Amino acid sequence: MLPFEFIVEGTPLSHQTQNRNRLRAWQQTVRDAAIKYISQNAQPVKCQLQITVVYYHNGITVRMDNDNMVKPIQDALIGLVYIDDRQITDTRVRKTDLNGTFRVKGMSSVLAEGFCKGTEFLHIKIVEAPDHTEILQ
Repeated sequence: MLPFEFIVEGTPLSHQTQNRNRLRAWQQTVRDAAIKYISQNAQPVKCQLQITVVYYHNGITVRMDNDNMVKPIQDALIGLVYIDDRQITDTRVRKTDLNGTFRVKGMSSVLAEGFCKGTEFLHIKIVEAPDHTEILQ
């Protein structure tokens, strides 16, 4: 099942939103998007994981903290991609203006699909976590 990647169209919702119904709806949107890309008989993985979330947006800045953007996404994938979000030991989050200039080598068909839509989207990729015997610097 790994690596696993998918896109979610639209603008993410912050974990700190006061509207819990909107938050649940956003998490369901993320889960539904993941289901479209997951293998039919796939089971949640049990290993340590790295998640990468890139929000391709319109405009130079986004007024949302990275950690508040990624938490609802992680929660939405519990029981579908992994058993528990505590398995995520490494997180990479980026916000990138869609109108930028990009140099791309080996773009996945999933990421290409996001760009072809021409609207804001998130690209989410989950892989097995790197070796933790190496110190991050």
